[in-house]
Formats: sequence, structure tokens, C-alpha cells
Amino acid sequence: MLHNDFEGVDHRDLAVALASLAQGVTTSRNVDDALSAVTTAATDLLDGADCADILVISGRKKQFRSYAATSTLPRKMDDLQEQFGQGPCVEVATGSTVVRVDDFSTETRWPQFCQAATDAGVTSMLSFKLYTAPGVIGALNIFGKAVNAFTDRDQEIGLMLATNGAVALQLVTNRTQFESALASRDVIGQAKGMIMERFGIDAVQAFALLTKLSQDSNTPVAHISAQLVEQGPVVTSQPSPLLR
Repeated sequence: MLHNDFEGVDHRDLAVALASLAQGVTTSRNVDDALSAVTTAATDLLDGADCADILVISGRKKQFRSYAATSTLPRKMDDLQEQFGQGPCVEVATGSTVVRVDDFSTETRWPQFCQAATDAGVTSMLSFKLYTAPGVIGALNIFGKAVNAFTDRDQEIGLMLATNGAVALQLVTNRTQFESALASRDVIGQAKGMIMERFGIDAVQAFALLTKLSQDSNTPVAHISAQLVEQGPVVTSQPSPLLR
């Protein structure tokens, strides 16, 4: 676990606190701890912050996923923004680096979300864009229940926290890619074994055949392999359509 060193931090210790966070995030082997360290720091360093989370918007369908929420409220706010297709996170996703709301009851940019946020007891919000991987949009979201909960100083601190959030989120991306690569490797290995048994060829020749099938059908090797594995063992009497 990363240690919480931010409670009661004053101006003189802010640089030390942020340096401690950066070191903890970059050296952590536990992704959940790294993400939680950022959101916990947000609630500890910003007096007006009641809760925080890191939202990831990914895929063609723009799927929303909340990470390291310090309470259930951030997840509810993320769900509302996904439902309405509007709000500070969506604004950040379309290009803004930071979005600040001082009072949702008088904010006019996102009528549906503002009303829902007010009904949920959220009055102020800071949302910072996290620069991550292509096709993945991240945001550090900090929520306050008071009017004008955040100051210009809070916004500056939030920008520094967002940098650490981007690093932590990259850990998630790398882990997901690594797990996906392992799964693909296993499936390709199974498909190669099936082809080797079916045609009596070696591993190099089997992979060459998979590659040719991939090129001919304009389908990734991993997808071709998954189709073969799904169809089951390839036997001489009933060869897979992919291998005819």
C-alpha cells in the first residue's frame, strides 16, 4: 500500500507531498494503490474536496469506467454524465484541459447534468484531462458539496495531481495490454498446435499458414486463431472451413 502523507499539508510542505505522491505512483507495483493514492491526495490536499475519482472513457461506444473512487458519489456522477452525454468530464473529453464549476445550481452549460448533480448534493467540481493512450480519455474528477469549494490554488494543485493521475492510468493501460497480449499468445499457440496436428507440419510452418489466412481475410492473427480454437479440434474427416 502507498502511504497517505498528505493530511494536514500546508504551503511549505506541498512540494514535498507532491514529490512523495509522484514517487509512490511511479514505483508502485499495484495499480489500484497508484490510482487510489492520486484520488486520496486530491481529497487531502484540497480543503473543499469531498470525494474524487478517475474516469476513463474508451472505445468507439465511449464506455465510462470509474477508478479509485473515494466514495460512491463519484461513480454516480460519472453514470449521470454518461446517461446525459454532457457534463465537465464530457467537456474535458472534447478538448478542454480543465473544467471548473463553482455552483451547479447556477451553471448553464449542461442543464440536465447540473440539475442531477444539484439533486445529488454536489455543488462544485474540478475536472482535469489526463493525457493517456490514443483512443483512451481520462479525467481526474474532484467533487465538492459547498459553493465555490475550489480556489485558483486548488486548480493549480489539481493540475499537478492530474499529471500523476496520467502516470497511474498508464499503468492500467499497460497492464490491460499485457494481459490481452498474454491471452492472444495462448490462443495463437493453441491454433498453431491444431494446425500442426492436422497437416503434420512444424510450428514455423503453422504460424506461416495462420499469417497467410490473416492476410487473405484481412483479419488479425489473434482473431483467426480464436475462430479455429472455438471450432474445436481440427480432424482429418472434418477439417475447419478456415483451413480448406
